[in-house]
Order: sequence, then structure tokens, then C-alpha cells
Amino acid sequence: MDSIPAARATAAQAHHRVGAVRTAARSAVPAVTDPRAAQVRRYEGGQLVWRVQCGDMINRERCVTVLVQDDQVVLVGPPGETARLTAGQLGQLRAALNEAAKLTER
Repeated sequence: MDSIPAARATAAQAHHRVGAVRTAARSAVPAVTDPRAAQVRRYEGGQLVWRVQCGDMINRERCVTVLVQDDQVVLVGPPGETARLTAGQLGQLRAALNEAAKLTER
């Protein structure tokens, strides 16, 4: 019979708990997702965010961020900038906003 030293067992249990928390957080994502939103969706510090690449008025790379906070959808544009989006980027933003809106309805 193999045995695991106590320190390793505790670390393994903590790792398992973190994985369970991440799984529970990810299960909050709507079951039906738009593939365009999936490309830009990620977890940052335990918070689900969508980052859509865009450009500004002088063609520098920027991003528009979508997140859910206190059952509200938060849309953050480039600081002090204008966001220029291609048709594809606009589709990603629309899909991200739709998924975020579904999360607020729960």
C-alpha cells in the first residue's frame, strides 16, 4: 500500500479544492456559447472577462473589455480612446455582450 506524506496530501487536497472552485465558476458560463465569444473569453483573477481586440483612431492596437459585476454588464473601452472595430471584432463584441447578459439573468 502506498502512502502520501501529510504535506503532499494537504497540497493535493488544496489543489483539488481550487479545481472544484474553478469548475463551479466556469459552470456559470451559459451552456450555449457563441464561438466568437469563446475566442475572447478567459478567467482573470477568478473573474470571467471577455477582451475583444480593436484599434483606435490612429490604428494602435487596443481592446474593449466586457465583464459582469453585481449582476450588471460592464463595458470598458480603451482608456481615453475611441474603439474602432472590424465586422469580425463587432461580432465578437456582440457575442460577448450576449453571454454576459445571460449571466446577469440568472
